[in-house]
Amino acid sequence: MTSAAPNDAADGLARTLRALTSRIDGELGMLGVDPDIARMADLMDVLGSPQLSYPSVHVAGTNGKTSTTRMVDALLRAFGLRTGRYTSPHLSTVLERIALDGASITAARFVATYGELAPYLGFVDSRHPHPVTYFEAITAMGLAVFADAPVDVGVVEVGLGGRWDATNVIRAGTCVITPISLDHTELLGHSLTSVAGEKAGIIHEGARVVSGVQTLESAEVLVRRAAEVGAELAVEGVHFGVAHRLVAVGGQTLSIAGLAGTYDDLFLPLHGAHQAANAACAVAAVECFLGGASAQLDVEAVRAGLAAADSPGRLEVVRRSPTVLLDGAHNPAGVAALGDALEEAFAFDRLIGVVAILADKDAAAMLAGLETVLHEIVVTTNSSPRALPAEDLAESAIAAFGADRVHTATSLPDALDVALRLADEGGGAGAGVLVTGSLYTVGEARTLLVSST
Repeated sequence: MTSAAPNDAADGLARTLRALTSRIDGELGMLGVDPDIARMADLMDVLGSPQLSYPSVHVAGTNGKTSTTRMVDALLRAFGLRTGRYTSPHLSTVLERIALDGASITAARFVATYGELAPYLGFVDSRHPHPVTYFEAITAMGLAVFADAPVDVGVVEVGLGGRWDATNVIRAGTCVITPISLDHTELLGHSLTSVAGEKAGIIHEGARVVSGVQTLESAEVLVRRAAEVGAELAVEGVHFGVAHRLVAVGGQTLSIAGLAGTYDDLFLPLHGAHQAANAACAVAAVECFLGGASAQLDVEAVRAGLAAADSPGRLEVVRRSPTVLLDGAHNPAGVAALGDALEEAFAFDRLIGVVAILADKDAAAMLAGLETVLHEIVVTTNSSPRALPAEDLAESAIAAFGADRVHTATSLPDALDVALRLADEGGGAGAGVLVTGSLYTVGEARTLLVSST
């Protein structure tokens, strides 16, 4: 009996995932999303609106959403609150998307939650032109798990955009909007004003809003939305920010000027100025959530929370000799932040890139940014149906790097083998391998390189 239980759990999870993935509707385009929140609102209504039974922190933006969400979660737990955390996409397993008290839910709980949700899905499907999507169903599951736990607070990352994203049923009292840049332009628009308008859709009446540094176009949109709904807006660099930081072994030390006070001697086990900025946004958001801009937090709890923060797949070291780094940079702004962090925190003599990019991304701009960082590049593809074929990516890579610096592999495992061989041939401790280009690429590489725990 005991030996059968793991198989039963695995079989149940596999069946549940088949049911969920059947909801990826090709008619809705490559991302399988529908810019309409009415169906999700209907689903939550028939479930009894579990998302309204606890307060939430909602995190939107283009880059840094997941890291910021995880930092807010870690900080709130350091203050003794029971948290529910919802992030996307996952790296290795769908269970990562829904976490209680910082830990992914079990397969048994995931399966049971879907079983409770399933009877309502067909009813909602029948009421709308398109059925409930994969992302909507998993989002509903996460929000229901948090209510059932119950949690003291939900920390919820937007999937895409904000205004019509499935997560926008939570109507959070505290919102964070990380730096905005162009991404998913086919759905969000081709201007920063348009993209910012979609992100600003998570700002509801009376909310406290924390914003990272924005361009003038994006900032104007956020200010206008906050004024329209009577929200309080705090902006990095104006109302709060990183006062000081130094590179440290395994991360960096920070001093953060928050909304209510300054927090010194903070250790953040993540690399790069962008992560320091994410930490500043997270601290400001927790100040807002726990009492507003006038309530200074206990510095020891802030220290404990940031020291416990992690963000897998974001400049994560997963192997030594040679060093192998994973980073989920998936747009030009992410690549720029990655390059700055690499230069600051690492000293490679030779760095070999393993890169696979999705077809709807600006591959040429991303490769141009990587050219200054990588000595050689191995281009490949990942298992996503949206992946750019390796041969197409190779053409763009040759244009950016020159043919003598570009290698092509038909699969990610082969690409890793080629990169590790090149690093070894380069000679010794100064060589490294960077896997990047997409969170899907990083997730698959992480599964191959990191032992299960």
